[in-house]
Amino acid sequence: MLLTITTTHQPATDLGYLLHKHPERVQTFKLNFGQAHVFYPETSEQRCTIALLLDVDPVHLVRGRDKSFALEQYVNDRPYVASSFLSVALSEVFGTALNGHCNARPELVDTVLPLKAHLVVVPCRGEVETLRSLFEPLGYTVTLEPHVLDEQYPEWGMSPYYSITLEATCRLSDLLSHIYVLIPVLDNAKHYWIGDDEVEKLLKRGQGWLEEHPQRNLIARRYLRNRSSLVRSALARLLPEEAVAQEEELAEEKSNATEEAPERHGNPHEQRLLAVMEVLQQSNAHSVLDLGCGEGKLLKLLLASPAFERILGLDVSYRALEYANKRLRLERLPANQRKRITLLHGSLTYRDKRLEGYDAATVVEVIEHLDEPRLAAFERVLFEFAQPATVVITTPNAEYNVKFAALPAGQFRHEDHRFEWTRQQFQDWAERVAGRYGYVVRYQPMGPQDDEVGALSQMGIFSRQS
Repeated sequence: MLLTITTTHQPATDLGYLLHKHPERVQTFKLNFGQAHVFYPETSEQRCTIALLLDVDPVHLVRGRDKSFALEQYVNDRPYVASSFLSVALSEVFGTALNGHCNARPELVDTVLPLKAHLVVVPCRGEVETLRSLFEPLGYTVTLEPHVLDEQYPEWGMSPYYSITLEATCRLSDLLSHIYVLIPVLDNAKHYWIGDDEVEKLLKRGQGWLEEHPQRNLIARRYLRNRSSLVRSALARLLPEEAVAQEEELAEEKSNATEEAPERHGNPHEQRLLAVMEVLQQSNAHSVLDLGCGEGKLLKLLLASPAFERILGLDVSYRALEYANKRLRLERLPANQRKRITLLHGSLTYRDKRLEGYDAATVVEVIEHLDEPRLAAFERVLFEFAQPATVVITTPNAEYNVKFAALPAGQFRHEDHRFEWTRQQFQDWAERVAGRYGYVVRYQPMGPQDDEVGALSQMGIFSRQS
């Protein structure tokens, strides 16, 4: 995996000051997936080129990977193509230049230089126009060189890889930021965990250009691996409020259409919320956590009932909380009503002492949006640390999916679902959690039901033992 950056700025050796790498030395940096080597193939006052060569450890690629495709650990392009590994290397090796710092020659940071970046192998699976549409709006001249699958057998056709050259007159930090963000977009297969911190990285590296980019939605979606909640959060902080509202309304209509199609005489989500409210009222709870509160539909029902004296809604999405604020009209509530409810930005998988001391907690159609390896952290946050007396969790019943004519076999109801459980899988998980943390659990079907496949959704009601 090779990246070279060339300048003809006079003197061209200023490139060494900007990148904090001396032209007379070859430097090697140890990364958690291999090594990065930095050297200068050419250096003169007229022209200077620096090369970043990544040597990805193939053993690292095998560890911890899904072995469902037995040959994948031996047959893959990861060590050779520009990918998220390159972004990590840029941050580790050229971090000072990426952040726009140069102690030795600070005036160079904002100097516009003639720059040419060459990436030897870039994945471009039938998306040549997409590739151009990512870089050309930023002012780059893009030159693409296709590669045949095998030079000895040209009849096999062309490979999905290109060599790409980017030319522009710009600041070096801008070039590095563009490559940092856009190369993983082309590869669309980040090698590490995608969480809230990736939104911060995207916004930091995209500051000043991403908000105006015509492909910003595609960039956000692919950079964040189609994690809808993260994409919404990123776009909410990039786009004008009206644009985000329109996008989220369309997304909500799309996601609701799948579930509501089989049930024409009532909204399944409203039915879920009413069922959850009934359980809470029967539990005699006076304080309630709504984890993953979204746009505040359940919070509105809770606030309308004087039985609930203290209410907290938590969500990972800033935008969702803004919608909840508007739905509840918090700024217009009388003081005695306003003090009953709190909206909190946070994650279900990190302990927060502000979640402790509540009588009940609800988690309505949320856990299926968590990656299964993160469930253990969620379990501890809720059942070990928060310890409400009553916990109500609802999740889709995967067996019911056959009732959706428009849903292909094996596909989840929503693009952001990380899993969907059968009734037995949900009960196995619930029994294990209840036994570990001192709860008992009972189950209740929700929504339309079928004799063979059960109900649309399933509810687990956990009660903490004394």
